[in-house]
Amino acid sequence: MRGQQGRARPGAPRRFDIIFSDVVMPGIDGVALGHKIRQRFPHMPFVLTSGYSHVLTGESQHGFELLQKPFSVEDLSRVLRRALMDRASRSGQ
Repeated sequence: MRGQQGRARPGAPRRFDIIFSDVVMPGIDGVALGHKIRQRFPHMPFVLTSGYSHVLTGESQHGFELLQKPFSVEDLSRVLRRALMDRASRSGQ
């Protein structure tokens, strides 16, 4: 799904537990998408992935968890679990 297509699709699910997005997408980059989501849903966990090393150098600037490609299923599971646990601790769940 393209970056802009993820918005307001009729029939799309209304609730998500976590969002996992690539940094490089047509139309909107993952960091900008993350900031837009964080404005509307401040407790929504948002994890980015990228295979580009220059994205990793700016990691501290965007404030999102970043998983470098290629990654293993174990790495993905660990990062998603950590992001969900961070959300629970921030929102008091």
